[in-house]
Amino acid sequence: MPAGDRGKEPPVGDATGVLLDLVRLDRSSPVPLYFQLAQGIQGAVVDGLLPPGSRIDNEILLAERLGVSRPTVRQAMQYLVEQGLVVRRRGIGTKVVQPQVRRPLGLTSLFDDLRNDGQEPTTAVLTLVVVPAEATVAAALGLEEGDDVVELVRLRSAGTRPIAKMTNYLPVGRVELTREAIEMGGLYELIRSAGVTLHAATQTIGARTATAAEARLLEEPRGAALLTMQRTAYDDQGVAVEHGSHVYAASRYSFQAQLLSP
Repeated sequence: MPAGDRGKEPPVGDATGVLLDLVRLDRSSPVPLYFQLAQGIQGAVVDGLLPPGSRIDNEILLAERLGVSRPTVRQAMQYLVEQGLVVRRRGIGTKVVQPQVRRPLGLTSLFDDLRNDGQEPTTAVLTLVVVPAEATVAAALGLEEGDDVVELVRLRSAGTRPIAKMTNYLPVGRVELTREAIEMGGLYELIRSAGVTLHAATQTIGARTATAAEARLLEEPRGAALLTMQRTAYDDQGVAVEHGSHVYAASRYSFQAQLLSP
């Protein structure tokens, strides 16, 4: 590929030509060839050089063109399938899909998780007002129903693609929030900068279909699958600091948990 064309997206369907130009396999390396191949393809997808919809040659042709064995290609493709970067369908072949954001289950903000994953998080503040607490919010925050709380609604995106609509409630006066500060960083970062030590949280994850308004906001089809999360975070004194109710586009987002044997 000429140097002046490297920043351009290849036409959908021209994936193998891009791979031949980008993937460099080092047969003297202790890193397995399948993993070198998988990492090369993954890098091309993340960098946008292989856009969603790009088709990759079948295993036999790709193995021949790259000078590797068919099992090597098969193992690389299986790794990419498990990472959610490609799909394989009989009669269609292997196709690049929109990569998902996989968020570990921990006391972190989506902003930090995206940034740590090498993506560019952006935030649009939709609402920042003081409202009377509804019963569920008051119960979560240990307040009386009708007490004032700060209601914060944001649209969080990775680059230009919206991922989540995030609604959070905080007790009035605990943390100073401004639109400018919220758009520059994560909510937990602002809470910690106010001198609050986040210690624990309760969290519930579910799923449902998108409303028409949510679908428009997240650029998803009406009735698309959404992941849902309700979380209440507590400080080191056991006092509730914030309560959140978030929805995520399931096509671009998933939760990831590490399970340990007792």
